[in-house]
Amino acid sequence: MRVPVALGIWGLLLTLAWVAVAGPFAEVTSSTEPALWWQLRQHALYLSGVWSIGMMSLVMVLSLRRPWMERPLGGMDQVYRLHKWAGIAAAVAAVLHWGAKESSGWIKDIWGTAARPARDAVLSWAVDWRGVAKDFGEWAFYALLVLVILTLWQRLLPYKPWRRVHRVMPVLYVLLAFHSLALMPLSLWQLPMGALMAVLLTLGTAAALWSLAGRIGKGGNSHKAQVHAVQLLGAEAGQDPLEVLCAMPASWKGHHPGQFVFASFDGLEGPHPFTIASAPGSCGAAPDGRALLRLVIKPLGDYTRALHAALQPGQQVRIEGPYGQFDGQGACARAQIWVAGGVGITPFLALLEARQKGVIKPENLQPAHLHYCTRNAAQDPLLARLQSLCASAQPAVTLQVHDAAQGQYLRPAHLLEHGAALDIWVCGPAGLGQVIHRQARQQRGWHVHQEAFQMR
Repeated sequence: MRVPVALGIWGLLLTLAWVAVAGPFAEVTSSTEPALWWQLRQHALYLSGVWSIGMMSLVMVLSLRRPWMERPLGGMDQVYRLHKWAGIAAAVAAVLHWGAKESSGWIKDIWGTAARPARDAVLSWAVDWRGVAKDFGEWAFYALLVLVILTLWQRLLPYKPWRRVHRVMPVLYVLLAFHSLALMPLSLWQLPMGALMAVLLTLGTAAALWSLAGRIGKGGNSHKAQVHAVQLLGAEAGQDPLEVLCAMPASWKGHHPGQFVFASFDGLEGPHPFTIASAPGSCGAAPDGRALLRLVIKPLGDYTRALHAALQPGQQVRIEGPYGQFDGQGACARAQIWVAGGVGITPFLALLEARQKGVIKPENLQPAHLHYCTRNAAQDPLLARLQSLCASAQPAVTLQVHDAAQGQYLRPAHLLEHGAALDIWVCGPAGLGQVIHRQARQQRGWHVHQEAFQMR
C-alpha cells in the first residue's frame, strides 16, 4: 500500500500547490457565459502540465536509487514500483495536457474567440523561446507515450533493447523541463507553486544529467568484486540454477539476510537484480581474506542462460547494494509464513543460514513456516540443502514442499491452517504472488510482503 499512498500524496501536493496560486474558480461567474469554457480549458491546461512535469521529476529523482529512499517505501523494489507508476501517471497527465491544448479548436468552433483569455505572461527571457519550447514539448510528449507503451506492453520489445531505448528518458525530461520553464505563466511562479516547481525542475534536471553521465549506481554503494567460484546446481546448463560466489572488497560493509544486489558481469549488459543467497559470513572468506557472497541465478532470459559459459573465476563483477527489507520478520502477534516458488527460495536460504547455531541470537527471531513450491522435488538441486537448513534452524522453521510433479499445489487452505493472523513473506513467480494477494484481500488478518523484482 505504500506505493499507491505515496503516489496519491505526491499528486495531492502538486494539486494543492497549484490551487494556492491559480484560484481555479475565482473567475467563473456564470455557467452560461462562453468565457467559462476558455477558463476551464486554461485551468485544465496548466494543472495537467503541473501534474505531468511533477510526476516526471519524481521519476528522475527515483531513478538515482539512493539507499535513503528505501525506508519510507519499504525497499528498493518498491522504489522501482513507484518509479514505474509515477511514469505512467506522468504520461496520463501529458495526454490530458495535450487534450486541453487541442480543445481550443472545438471551443472556437462552438463559442468563438470573443471571450478567450489573453496569452499569459511568461518569464522575460522566455518570450522569444515560446515556439521552440512548444515544439520540444510536443516531440517529447510523443516519445514519452511510445516509451510508456513499450514498457507496459513487454512483448513488443525484449528487455535488452528496451533498456537501451529507455536511456533516452533523461533527454526527454530535459526537453520537458525546458518546455515547462519557458511556458509556465508568471502567475504560477508565486509561492508555494513557484518554489516547488523551481526545486523539482532543478532536482529533476540534475538527476537527468547524472543519468546521462552514467553515474547511476556508482559511488559509495558500488563495489568492485571478483568472481571467486562458479558452480552449476544441476545437470542442465542453461536450465538449472547457477551458484556464483563473489569475493567482496573492503568497501563492502555487509548485508542483512533477505537483501538483494544489482550485479553487473558485463558492462554492456548493465546491472541485474539478484537476491543474496547467503547469510553474512556463512560462505567463509577467500584466501586473501575477502568476504564471500553467494548468488543463485536462475536462467530466465537470454542473458542469464548464457552466464554459465561466460563466467570464470577471477572475472571482475560490479556489485551495487545491498538493497531491500525482506527480513522474514513481522509482528509478534502474527504467525510468520514464508512462501517460495522456484528460485524465489534464495532469500529464504539466507534467512535460514542466519538461523543456524551461533549466527544470530535466537531470541531476536520468531518461528516460521516455509511453503516451498517446486516443479519437481526429485530433481530440485536446492531441496536437499533447504531441508538440512530447516532441520537445524533456531528458532524452528517447519518446511512443507509442494511438488507440482505430484499434483501437490499450494492452496489457500494450506495457509489458513496457520491461523487468521499471518505475516506472509512471498518470493517467486508473479502468478504465485497474485494468488496470495487475491486471497489476502478476503482475509483481514493477512499481511503480505513481496519483493517486486520486475524492474521494467
